[in-house]
Amino acid sequence: MSSTTPRSVPHRLLPVLVALAALLAGVLVATGRAEAAETLLSQGKPAASSSKEGSSYSSGKAVDGNLTSTRWASLEGSDPQWIRVDLGAVSPISRVKLFWEAAYGEAYRIQVSDDAATWTTVYSTSSGDGGEDDLAGLSGSGRYVRMYGTARGTEYGYSLYEFQVFGGGTSTPSPTPTVTPTVPPGDSFVVAAAGDIAAQCTASSSSCAHPKTAAQVQAMNPEFVITMGDNQYDDARLSDFQNYYDKTWGKFKSKTRPAAGNHETYDPAGTYAGYKGYFGSIATPQGKTYYSYDRGNWHFIALDSNYFDQAAQINWLKADLAATTKGCVAAYWHHPLFSSGEHGNDPVSKPVWKILYDARADLVLNGHDHHYERFAPQNPDAQADPGGIVEILGGMGGASPYNIENVQPNSLKRLKDIYGVLKLKFGPDTFSSQLIGTDGAVKDTSPTYTCH
Repeated sequence: MSSTTPRSVPHRLLPVLVALAALLAGVLVATGRAEAAETLLSQGKPAASSSKEGSSYSSGKAVDGNLTSTRWASLEGSDPQWIRVDLGAVSPISRVKLFWEAAYGEAYRIQVSDDAATWTTVYSTSSGDGGEDDLAGLSGSGRYVRMYGTARGTEYGYSLYEFQVFGGGTSTPSPTPTVTPTVPPGDSFVVAAAGDIAAQCTASSSSCAHPKTAAQVQAMNPEFVITMGDNQYDDARLSDFQNYYDKTWGKFKSKTRPAAGNHETYDPAGTYAGYKGYFGSIATPQGKTYYSYDRGNWHFIALDSNYFDQAAQINWLKADLAATTKGCVAAYWHHPLFSSGEHGNDPVSKPVWKILYDARADLVLNGHDHHYERFAPQNPDAQADPGGIVEILGGMGGASPYNIENVQPNSLKRLKDIYGVLKLKFGPDTFSSQLIGTDGAVKDTSPTYTCH
């Protein structure tokens, strides 16, 4: 497709109508919650558990309101295990939220009791997959509420960042992060992004880079974090995620929106076993390794470039783009269509690029080659196009750097032998980027682009 070929325009609402609809929806949601809001009953209340891995992982850590850095953990390798909270009085229970760490429960029950002796089950599952479990529509009452785990999802124990119990009403005031935040379309926000992150090293080694890139993410305090694959090296085993990635980038796990890379397929336990075991439903919020979510006027799409040859993902992408009413679109995956690095251009991504280009997408983020590269807007045939897509390659999250081999057309900036994090600034209809090095210095700044 040449740069002069007209591009099809998908059905999207005018910004004024989107803003008006958002305002009206906000009024309706606020009214509904005022009439029937659920109340968080468990935070700060006394808690007890069947066991704990150590003094840093006591039961009270699961009701302290911290969703990312404190947690309860049971002893490893033993079933059953439980954690309970004392609400102080018999209360109706309508919802329970479980924020699992990597060690999650595959089979567990939610039970209530008036005396902590006789228990009634109000929910049970044998197919838990970790991440966040939002168990709504529960019917029961009790002073005590517990999670009673009967089968671990990993070889370890059970571990919860937070155990939340709600009572009353039929909706929650959303006191915790969600995969698809609902916010006015007129605000701006910051996102941190990188690929190729956790080498098998720790902060005890001065040459280990992923603790240093994680420190830059923390300094940014982003709205959420995007990863562009190869999150954990070399074979992305669950134990490696726990020993390396979790010690650094794991601080942001609850607000991470990951994509898988080729190293996630190397796990001897099975393709994506460690990746899914660690991230749980965070990696598959819509039941697949590709998904989408909205923030303001932006539509974000996480794709799985290991399987771009499968029709199911391609058909889903087309339908997803056709359905969005957002004015701006960003997509990310591992293998770049355009790269001046050692791996070079990867044609597996070209059909996806064409679909995104035809849908007037604005930004693509990739990893795989371990360098930084920013391209001018272009079409899938590498022709400069002011209405094309901006690609940024951010494979400098912590893995050993690669060389620049063959400079591609439209490549505006290339940096090798560097580690860093992309700081992406999104406005209602604009975006820009910076590369922040591990020393905190700005290494590159893009122009501010307007959405198509």
